[in-house]
Amino acid sequence: MNVSDERRAAYLKAYEDWQKQLASLHEVFLDGSKTLGGDQMKGLLNREARAKERYDEERLRLLGIAPADESPFD
Repeated sequence: MNVSDERRAAYLKAYEDWQKQLASLHEVFLDGSKTLGGDQMKGLLNREARAKERYDEERLRLLGIAPADESPFD
């Protein structure tokens, strides 16, 4: 598989961003080394979810699969 430099960079950035958000989430839920209030927790969860969505979209593009919102099929 031959991947363009642009596609590779977009994938790696999305992956790294998601891993960063996931690590923050783990600090709260798995390690217990960080505690957050209601709005901060909501923000943390939202940031991780959005980062995961971007990663999933870039992963599909890397594999040559159009994300659902770009698919010509219903």
